Amino acid sequence: MRAMWSAASGMNSLQKQIDTISNNLANVNTVGFKSQRVEFKDLMYEKLQTDDFVRTDGKVTQLEIGNGVMTVATTRNFSNGSFKETQKDLDFAINGPGFFVINDQYGEAKYSRDGTFKISIENGSSKLTTSSGYSIIGEDGEIDLGENVTKVNVNELGEITVERNDGTKELVNKLKLVSFTNPIGLESVGKNLYTDNDVSGTAQENVSGSAGEVWQGYVETSNVEVIEEMVNMISAQRAYELNSKTIQTVDSMLNIANNIKR
Repeated sequence: MRAMWSAASGMNSLQKQIDTISNNLANVNTVGFKSQRVEFKDLMYEKLQTDDFVRTDGKVTQLEIGNGVMTVATTRNFSNGSFKETQKDLDFAINGPGFFVINDQYGEAKYSRDGTFKISIENGSSKLTTSSGYSIIGEDGEIDLGENVTKVNVNELGEITVERNDGTKELVNKLKLVSFTNPIGLESVGKNLYTDNDVSGTAQENVSGSAGEVWQGYVETSNVEVIEEMVNMISAQRAYELNSKTIQTVDSMLNIANNIKR
């Protein structure tokens, strides 16, 4: 039965890998999406012999048989995706390791690489938000663009200048960019947002451009490599089939053993 349980653990782990690959492929067109990878570890080993099996050089060798595999983590690849020009004033990409800072509906700070921003009008005043309506955070808090805004300009440093109906220009705020010591530790919360924790470390300020530059009129595409993901899916599918064949083989062996007396 050991082989049957080992094969079952393999099928269970490979199912998680296929689920992860499917999520990567589903988000191939999601702005700022970072691909994930499943990591595996073998399970504990059972020692069948420790002293009786001796190699030709006289040293004792243990006879161990493993009990299968388990999934232990999913890691994200935070390498930059390609930059796609959109020529839209409210599309932004970060050329570097940084993240935009966003306040969710509860006022808690979240982080994102998705720079497809929108303008939300509240009491006649314009505010820079995400597609979900969450506030974009600047160096001076929420980014309030004021009234009668006709154009928004952002330079590479993230400084936001607005043009109004009367032709005047005003520097209103600066996009806040942060970086993390270990971005792989960031926790995904959906809607292209991440939250920090003890593994990722706290958000670090953009000192001397360490978090990167802001490019207006561009978006960062996902870094999913479709061909690589398809190859990984085929490999996982074949491994899944092999594990299922193992279960069928063990079942046939048990059937033979049961029929010996007959």
